[in-house]
This record gives sequence, C-alpha cells and structure tokens, in this order.
Amino acid sequence: MTNVYDKKTIALHWLSALLIIGLWCAGQSIDWFPKGTPRVWIRSLHILFGTLLAITIVYRLWWRATAGTKLPPAATGWQQTVAKSTHHVLYLVIISTVLLGLFNTWVRGDNLFDLFRLPEFDPGNKDLRQEVEDLHGLAANILLAIAAFHAAAGLAHHFILKDSVLSRMLPGKKS
Repeated sequence: MTNVYDKKTIALHWLSALLIIGLWCAGQSIDWFPKGTPRVWIRSLHILFGTLLAITIVYRLWWRATAGTKLPPAATGWQQTVAKSTHHVLYLVIISTVLLGLFNTWVRGDNLFDLFRLPEFDPGNKDLRQEVEDLHGLAANILLAIAAFHAAAGLAHHFILKDSVLSRMLPGKKS
C-alpha cells in the first residue's frame, strides 16, 4: 500500500495553493496600479486566475471523489478530527471566496482586458458593490489564515513530530 498521494492529486493541491496565494497578493495590490489599462489588466488577471481556481477546485473535488489515491488517516483522535475539519472548512471557504469573487465581478460589471465589459447586476448601487467586495476580501483573508494554519500543521508534522504527513503531498515522491 502506498503512503503518498498520486501525482495528479499532488499537482492539483500545489496548483490550488499557488493560485490562492497569487490571487490574494493580486487582490491586495489591485488598487496600487494606476487607473486605466494597468488596473484593468491586473483585475482581469485576478478574475481569470480566480476562474482557473474555480475550475481547479471542481476538478480536484471530482478527482478526489472518483479516482484520486485514498490514504488512511495520518493521525487518530482529536488530530484526525482537526485535520478532517480543517480540510472541509478549507474547501468550503475556497468555494465561498470564489463564488463571492464571481458575484463581485458581476456586480461591478468589470472590464476584462479592455476587450469587453460584463453587464452590471445593479448599476449605480454602490452600497451593494462595496458590500460584495468587502465580503469577498474577508473570505479571502479567512481563507489565507486557514491555509496558513494548514501549512503550519504540515510543517509541524515534518519538523516537530517527524512523521510522514507532509511527505505524502510532496512532489517527486513515488506513488
């Protein structure tokens, strides 16, 4: 029996992590760009990569449910409960953040790469725009905090507990 995830599961995990970190950084810096084309492009890239994250998460959940390597729990008792709960909350917050981002794009009526503009949901409703943008930002911050906890737990397993939990998800391991 293998004790590492398959290559596709590992790739989807790390792609998700990179997209989440990159999207959070882009989201924090959009307003640093001057209005006009530079800001339109960074916002458009944020939307494009957010859409890629949505596709990745849907595919990842499908892969996990149908074909991905199933490993036995790495821990028991309260550690297993915390690990499983954290994974479920991570998926829930990722999906919530992506959906809020897509709704934010619709509410704003964003200009995508100066090629076309999405129609606004409720033109002139600045309160709705601000509320959805704030909720999306809050969800993204919560997601980053939970992901940091998840990463810290993996590092603690590796460096403090000295078990194989982290190595199960590292690229380059034989599955």
